[in-house]
Amino acid sequence: MAVTPPQLPSTPPEDIGELKTRAQLLAGRCLGQLAALAGLPLPADLSRSKGLVGNLLERWLGARAGNRPLPDFTHLGIELKTLPVDSDGKPLQSTYVTKVPLCDLEALEWRTSSVFAKLRHVMWVPIQAEPAVPLAERVVGQAFFWRPSAVEEQLLCADWEYHLARIRAGDVNAIKGSDGAVLQVRPKARSAETITWAELPHQRTMPTRPCGFYLRPSFTEYLVQRYFFDAGRPSP
Repeated sequence: MAVTPPQLPSTPPEDIGELKTRAQLLAGRCLGQLAALAGLPLPADLSRSKGLVGNLLERWLGARAGNRPLPDFTHLGIELKTLPVDSDGKPLQSTYVTKVPLCDLEALEWRTSSVFAKLRHVMWVPIQAEPAVPLAERVVGQAFFWRPSAVEEQLLCADWEYHLARIRAGDVNAIKGSDGAVLQVRPKARSAETITWAELPHQRTMPTRPCGFYLRPSFTEYLVQRYFFDAGRPSP
């Protein structure tokens, strides 16, 4: 019996139950099929299309936030994050969260930050991403949902505050990718020559490259183990 292909939604999901149903319909399908049904061209690789998979999943799931510093499903307070993994479910790269703020730094607090807004409730969608597998043949995995525990939020908050303190002090250009236990700061621009200006306290400014907050692969691997694999194992 032929399997009826899924249909692109015309509206955002009304609730988390509908969002879960949409995600379940995508699990096990390859990116080539989903792109073809959506009428989107799929390149041979992602070297010049870093956000393509995320944008494709946003269309299929009905996300509407776009590039705003808000959760992708704004009315549900849920962020969508695709997670490139290998055959063992191990994340293959850091996960982009949001831009690093470079102005109004004195007024920023963790609970009102864009990082907290993005990570307070996340729907993770694992994507097969081993280089040997052609992009069109890579399979969408089963989504799982995550809200940071008190300990996890404490780790994220500590790194966020550490990075913000260095930016306020004018050390933004000295922050390394190795800084931060779970949340790192990395350049986020199409070209290494792209320059913007950080507005520091006491009316100071300084040139810097646009940066983003990223979750370390070691942290997302921990999330996969705890909230995906462990959740599916029977209790002892």
